[in-house]
Parts: sequence; structure tokens; C-alpha cells
Amino acid sequence: MNEDVALNLRLLCSYYKSISEVSQRLGISRSQFNRYLSGRHRPAANTLRRICEFFDIAEHELHLPHQQFQQLVESNPRQITQQGDTKQAHFKQLEERSGSHLDKYLGYYFEYYYSMGNQGKILKSLVCLTKQGDTVVYQRTERLTGQANNEVCHCKYLGMAYYLSDRIFMMDYESLTVNEITQTILYPTFKNRVHWLHGLRMGVSASDERMPCSSRILMEYLGTNIDLRKTLTKCRLYEPQDREIGEHIVDMINNKGSNDHWQFRAKS
Repeated sequence: MNEDVALNLRLLCSYYKSISEVSQRLGISRSQFNRYLSGRHRPAANTLRRICEFFDIAEHELHLPHQQFQQLVESNPRQITQQGDTKQAHFKQLEERSGSHLDKYLGYYFEYYYSMGNQGKILKSLVCLTKQGDTVVYQRTERLTGQANNEVCHCKYLGMAYYLSDRIFMMDYESLTVNEITQTILYPTFKNRVHWLHGLRMGVSASDERMPCSSRILMEYLGTNIDLRKTLTKCRLYEPQDREIGEHIVDMINNKGSNDHWQFRAKS
């Protein structure tokens, strides 16, 4: 790893109370972060992006010669700490409002909705909600099969979830291309046992036109322990009349019908 990058990282950390505070906020173990600071290891691309977003600097700036980088930082030192503090304050407020309401929703789900990139087909994918500290995070995995050679492609979305005023809010991004953000709002269940969650999703189609779309969505709770490999084999595109997609699922995610409300609404 370039020595300048390690020196630049150490300079950024000097604006905080301790290196432990920075590594904790970044969600990186202290031992691993020390390897970055010593120059022995280079952060992976997604980790490097997270570090730069936290300190509010561009990735190319972190690779500047140390003396030049020092002049850049010292010209506006408050930006380094204020940006990180502001982001953390926003997320902290959401976490406090959300509290422990999402604890009973942790685990795996099948999700069903009409694909935004494959017209008329239902996309069945896998979602896993877990808790890291006070934050509920999740991974959404889409499994798609190519038309020509049946090659399987997995798309991985990473995001955070919050429970605010009797609604579940989820926001994620595609972790490979980082070219889209998807938002989902769900009705919670007021029963002790979680079975179905439904609401609306907004995102963009995977086609070249990248058309913004909104679609009804249904999530089916699977539990906290599953056979991951076997479960993922069921994730793919389906025709609405496929026997593996029940009629009640098709009815709940149906986007057709009259619109008497001026907005496109979830089914309550």
C-alpha cells in the first residue's frame, strides 16, 4: 500500500479523540484498521469507499502526496469532523426512534414483486435482516439466470431498516455497481408471529432507460435458520401463473386496477 495513503489516514484520524473511535464508527475492527494505518494492507474497494465517505473526501485525494494532502486538510479541518458527526447524528436519531421494534422481524424472507427490468415477470429474491449494535442492516440477494447460456448472476443489495410510527422503512444500494438506491416501505404485523409483510418499493429498472418505477411488494418470513443454498435455488423470475407462486401472492402484488386516490398505494 502507498505510504502516502497510510500517512494520510493517520492524519485524518488525528482529528478524532482516538483511533478506536474512528474504527468503531466505520465498523472496522481495530486490528484490521491498524494494518491500514501501518501501510501493511490496502482496504478493499468497498471499505476504501466507506472510509472516504466517512471523512468526506474523494478517493483520489487520499492518494495525494502526504504534504499536499496535509495542506488540503488543514485548509478546512472542521469539514473532517463535522461531516462524520452530522452523518452519525442523523443515523443515531433514526436508531433511537426505531428502538427495538424491529427485533422480532430479524431473519430471512422471500420477497415477491413484479420485476422492474423484466416486464410481466415476478421476481422472487431473498432478504436477510440482522442487527449490528443498535442498527438493523440487511442484505437482499437477487438470483437471475441468463437467457443464452443459463449462467446464474447474483445481485447483492446492502441497506439499513428502521421502524418509525408503525411503518418499516428500508433503503439499500446495489453493492457491485453502486448505481442505484432502492426504497421500500412496509406495513408491520401486530401479531406475535411474523408471516407476511407488504407495502411498496421504488427503484429504477435495469434497462438502459433506467426508468423510475414503483411496485407493490410482499415479503414472506422464513425464520432465522434456513438452508441457504437450497433457499437461493428458489429465487428467480417466475411467470404469474407459475404454480410455485400462490394466487394470494399474485393478488397482493398486483399493480393493476383503478386508482381513486391520486397516488399509487400499497394494499392495506
